[in-house]
Amino acid sequence: MGITWAGKILIVKDSLREWELMSHYLGDWGYKIVKASSAKEALEIALEERPDAIVTNVVMPGMSGFELCRFLKINLSSQKMPIVICSNKNQAVHHAWARKQGADVYLTKPYTPEDLLSAIKLATEWNYIIS
Repeated sequence: MGITWAGKILIVKDSLREWELMSHYLGDWGYKIVKASSAKEALEIALEERPDAIVTNVVMPGMSGFELCRFLKINLSSQKMPIVICSNKNQAVHHAWARKQGADVYLTKPYTPEDLLSAIKLATEWNYIIS
């Protein structure tokens, strides 16, 4: 699968193993990876570093990935940031709730490296189209 765009991706994971795996996948495709271990840390990083896309878990201590999405999408300076939610839950209600909170793409675990790349590409293209 070819890709013509690569940039800075903020990965929000409270699991070091998952973060390392995603970083490896995306680093192989030329992305610069920024790590946040919580949604609160991700908020600070997102507003300061302005990543090209965000990949986040849903369930995290303190603030959920849904809350992160909601905050970023109502904030004028970050509302165009593409957000991919990764979750174990695969019911229609979860997909709908993620969209309502501002997620651009909902990716269900387990996924392949190609699925992750496609989700990021779709999220960034979607945001480019509506900008």
